[in-house]
Amino acid sequence: MNNFNFYSPTFFVFGKGRENETGKYVKRFNGSKVLIHFGGGSVIKSGLLDRVKASLTSQGISFEELGGVVPNPRSGLVYKGIEICKRKKIDFVLAVGGGSVIDSAKAIAMGALYDGDFWDFYTGKKIEKALPVATILTISAAGSEGSMGSVITHEDGMFKRAANNDVLRPVFSILNPELTSTLPDYQIACGVTDMMAHVMERYFTNTKNVEISDRLSEGILLAVINEAPKALANKDYDSLANLMWAGMVAHNDTCGVGRESDWATHNMEHELSALYDVAHGAGLAVMFPAWMKYVMHHDVMRFAQFAVRVWGCEMDFQNPEKTALQGIERYEKFMTSIGMPIRFSELGAKAEDIPTLVKTLGLGANTLGSFVKLTEEDVKKIYELAV
Repeated sequence: MNNFNFYSPTFFVFGKGRENETGKYVKRFNGSKVLIHFGGGSVIKSGLLDRVKASLTSQGISFEELGGVVPNPRSGLVYKGIEICKRKKIDFVLAVGGGSVIDSAKAIAMGALYDGDFWDFYTGKKIEKALPVATILTISAAGSEGSMGSVITHEDGMFKRAANNDVLRPVFSILNPELTSTLPDYQIACGVTDMMAHVMERYFTNTKNVEISDRLSEGILLAVINEAPKALANKDYDSLANLMWAGMVAHNDTCGVGRESDWATHNMEHELSALYDVAHGAGLAVMFPAWMKYVMHHDVMRFAQFAVRVWGCEMDFQNPEKTALQGIERYEKFMTSIGMPIRFSELGAKAEDIPTLVKTLGLGANTLGSFVKLTEEDVKKIYELAV
């Protein structure tokens, strides 16, 4: 196990109706003038936004509103939010929505305290401070409600980049599983795919002797595999609650401490969703099996372990490669069973666009990932495996 630092200060408020306590927690964390950031009409139609505003008003907290976040959140709205924060002297950003809203809110929070272009933080500049961010989660997926990351698509070139720093972890997050009960099946399935991918990015590692985080990762994956079909079939509270908490623990780095993580698949998917505007989870469902097949021989026993412990495959000690491939096949079948694509064609992606995807990834002479350090030629071959 590697040395590590782990700091996860988010205060979680979990359960039915907890959004009605928003004002109390904003006050607890010293917010006095809030930017409420949200997406489309669902938070309005459901009455969630009105409940949040009523809670803030009851505590004497003033607020501004900025809606319009779209999947794969865009830089243009971030610039608008930063301008509002500076002009209105906002001291707290409240994200009401899913991962895209939270990512956008974090970007606004950084930019509000910075004199330059917020995009600097997505191209390598160190993040030193941000306005406090809180979240009211409406979809179980990205885990942004407990993570230190944010991903934004820049509209000048339509490419996605990430920024990460502990100052971006939400100061509090309200998680009411009931808010996910009206989601379409496709969105739930995309969320399931995303949280599983967050675990697998950490699970496939070169770090040895990480039994604790291996078992945590496997347990999260098994729970998600068990709960997802029930959530899709019944939208019952308990399965939705288990998925909501799984999404958080999958990405707050609990199962990533002390081990090297990879993230090549996420980065390759970012270019897919930026170019084709597909759901992030759907893109991951396509890219992860392709990556697995390409890198499997680097550590076939880790893939065999994944097959046995997560997917219940029988270990073939004479031919561990066979076991590893069975695990990948069962992962693909699970993706299909919950309505996810596993091929380029199902996304509307095209083989002829692969050179564009590779180029916008911007690797050049550098490599991608850590489990296997991928060159541009490797990335090209993985995209081709996904066709």
